[in-house]
Amino acid sequence: MNTISKPLLTAAPLILVAPSTEREGAEFADWSVSLSNRYTDALIAAGGLPQILPATTRREVIAEAVRRCDGVLLTGGDDIDPKLYARKVPKRLAKTTGKHDAKRDAWEAVLIAEVLRQRKPMFGICRGHQMLNVALGGTLVVDIPSQVANALNHNQMAKKTEPVHDARVAPDSLLARITGARTLRVNSTHHQAIGRLARPLRAVARSGDGVIEAAELKEPGRSPFLLTVQFHPERMLDGNGTFLRLFREFVGACARREENDL
Repeated sequence: MNTISKPLLTAAPLILVAPSTEREGAEFADWSVSLSNRYTDALIAAGGLPQILPATTRREVIAEAVRRCDGVLLTGGDDIDPKLYARKVPKRLAKTTGKHDAKRDAWEAVLIAEVLRQRKPMFGICRGHQMLNVALGGTLVVDIPSQVANALNHNQMAKKTEPVHDARVAPDSLLARITGARTLRVNSTHHQAIGRLARPLRAVARSGDGVIEAAELKEPGRSPFLLTVQFHPERMLDGNGTFLRLFREFVGACARREENDL
């Protein structure tokens, strides 16, 4: 990918990346971390230095990892356990949920709390977009085809690197300032979405069926940078500077945070 051949800067900000997990990894079939190189490639292209967060629920380890980094990237992955945002899920909806990892749900909730407490920049993608909402008290749509009227096809895995629908962007948002766009053409590889928005957040992009495609803080001053998106910008860098700008703005905020700590 030509877009991601930019060499690392000598003083690149350190970006902590929250990985996915899998029950059986390549070595010894142990419970393992898993991460698409697209995320780290995008951060490198934007001038950052990625570091993978270990999959641990130990709060002191997570807190120290956040303290040492300049910003945090939340990535995609499996469904979040519905027990975290719904008292009861009907059987017909429960059957639509994929596998979920309670340990990952737990340590990501701690990670988000630490990032906000330590006021570090944070960028969330897909599951990360949903997890932030759940961690802050919001809910999810368990299954878009079952619960959203006139829903678009949001689960287009065969076109995961291609734009498949529009997302309307709020003109007064951070997302609009970064992209310079009122409408984005985005990819879509999910069957769940944000339901009730957590109180600290505001929706700043929606698809034509109303699904929330991006969120920011209502009070931006609470964080140096906070943006989450439902789509996967790291998969659409080739030939589209718009999505690389998202990573550059995030990494830039991390660099400014690093300078302020010196």
